[in-house]
Amino acid sequence: MSTSYRKIGVIREGKKPEDRRVPLTPAQCKEVMQRFPDVDLVVQRSNVRSYTDAEYEAFEIPLVEDLADRDLLIGVKEVPVELLIPNKAYQFFSHTIKQQPHNRKLLRAVLDRGIRLIDHELLTDPHGERVLAFGYWAGVVGAYNGMRGWQLMHGGPDLKPANQCHDLEELERFLHAYPLPKDLRIVLTGGGRVGKGAMGVLERAGVKRVKPQEFLDTENTVPVYTVLGSADLYARDDQQPFDKQTFHNDPRGHHSKFLPFARRAHIYMACHFWDPRGPKILSAEDLRDPKLSLQVIADISCDIGGPIDSTLRATTIAEPFYGYDTASGTEKPAGTPGTIAVMTVDNLPCELPRDASEAFGRDLVERVLPFLVGDDKEGMIARATIAQGGELTASFAHLKDYANG
Repeated sequence: MSTSYRKIGVIREGKKPEDRRVPLTPAQCKEVMQRFPDVDLVVQRSNVRSYTDAEYEAFEIPLVEDLADRDLLIGVKEVPVELLIPNKAYQFFSHTIKQQPHNRKLLRAVLDRGIRLIDHELLTDPHGERVLAFGYWAGVVGAYNGMRGWQLMHGGPDLKPANQCHDLEELERFLHAYPLPKDLRIVLTGGGRVGKGAMGVLERAGVKRVKPQEFLDTENTVPVYTVLGSADLYARDDQQPFDKQTFHNDPRGHHSKFLPFARRAHIYMACHFWDPRGPKILSAEDLRDPKLSLQVIADISCDIGGPIDSTLRATTIAEPFYGYDTASGTEKPAGTPGTIAVMTVDNLPCELPRDASEAFGRDLVERVLPFLVGDDKEGMIARATIAQGGELTASFAHLKDYANG
């Protein structure tokens, strides 16, 4: 399954609502042209990107409307079916490998038009670790939105929505100016990319990290947060010692130990990966607990019908919050007295498109492009290829029934 693409185009994002991220910034496009002189790179014109056409022109990047002469087309989100050009190679987040119903027509069109589909999500190193992801920036914006939820409930200086900030630096200026209460307590689940993004925001805002037991046992005189790993969060039903590997292989037969933290924390930031076989973290019954102290839940992971029963639906960038009525388990207007402010935006990196794009593009240039334009000696591109020449690849043959409807 060869690569060695030479004529590459950065596509204009066509999915609605519009996504302002880019796979390569203007400076990164220039770097590609310098590092790989055999590559002919162009960028499709767009009036919605966070990086303007003028910024690409300033780096002498060719801007075009027609991409018909390109061999490989790179974007961020799913390409609308009507925009797919037959017999090309595309690389973007297709959101088809979990057989998402809303993208079945996309995969069907890819097969019908003989397109090679390379999925960003499937690009991995030899150890199986993903090399391209926006998760860190979901954590950054999600943590900031958690603080905006606190402001919604308690007042104080306005925290400008992240999508109205030019970049992370402006966002953090607003957060630093906000007076956090000295007894504020935040609990966070998940320590991966998403969790690290959230932790970075909290650290830079002056929130001190403490160990889980200290969080439960000690009164704080400065804002604090704690991070719960799987051993802190779950226990075995049979009372045997918790084994992390056993849990990750199959989380059934475990239960949550989160309630004591929900009785101590004011804000919960959920950044974990959740296996549908696993137990609830915060059930509707837990949320009715009279000792519950939670006032804001920022469900950055946003698993609808998943481990947090207050996550009733996904919210939007324009309206990120709703109120969760703990007594009835129903939604109320955000800020309603007696409710918990819940944030469940499911496209958080879109709110800081410049920063998110710069980090994503850096990994694309350093870790992926050498295999796209040269020898795919590690098999990275092959592993990430879902379809080619009108057929599903062997690793994704199980998607046949899904693609056929």
